[in-house]
Amino acid sequence: MQNNRKRSRDVDCEKFGSVIGYKFKDKQLITTALTHSSFANEAHDGTKYNERLEFLGDSVLSIVVSDYIYRHCPEFPEGKLTKLRASLVCEKSLYTYARQINLGDFIRLSRGERNSGGADRPSILSDAFEAVIAAIYLDGGIEPAREFILRFVIPDIKSAKPVKFKDYKTVLQEIIQKNPEERLSYVLVKETGPDHDKHFVVEVHLNSNVIGKGGGHSKKEAEQEAARVALELMGY
Repeated sequence: MQNNRKRSRDVDCEKFGSVIGYKFKDKQLITTALTHSSFANEAHDGTKYNERLEFLGDSVLSIVVSDYIYRHCPEFPEGKLTKLRASLVCEKSLYTYARQINLGDFIRLSRGERNSGGADRPSILSDAFEAVIAAIYLDGGIEPAREFILRFVIPDIKSAKPVKFKDYKTVLQEIIQKNPEERLSYVLVKETGPDHDKHFVVEVHLNSNVIGKGGGHSKKEAEQEAARVALELMGY
């Protein structure tokens, strides 16, 4: 019974490979990419999880998208390229891409995380999507990783309707940079909740003054909300 239960929580590498159109030589890579920290913490057996792969995948995603839009959007100035890239690699877009391949069905989560809706949580799906990118990159190199990424990104660019995303942090930074002596910083002031349902509160500081506060289920989300509040208070 125990072995059957364990097998039921294994990653179906063959099925996932057929879904994404890539066959992994090193199945441990994709197993790790699809393992959330909550699963590893529950297992208590040294199971590897996907945070390190997420770190690498974020960089691979950025360079592939940057290279593509640089080559295919020659009329765009630097500022517009930056905003387009932000809209294509933000959590909301990655969540949309992840749902296109039903990624939540394959991620290994703790029982508590899965029961609380973790398989469809944007932060978990977007992080796992980046980890999958890294796994493909490490297993097969940049070309299959590029092919996988552009499968999702190109339709957004061609439709000229990337997922709408307001990069409040960038907008706020551009405003503050008009006064070179001013300095922005983001400070995590509170972190609550269990691993499967964390909530973060972040303050944005202008020099030593708090100009906005925001919360979210990830630090990035909380920082964006804090920047949005600051812009609103500034009249933007």
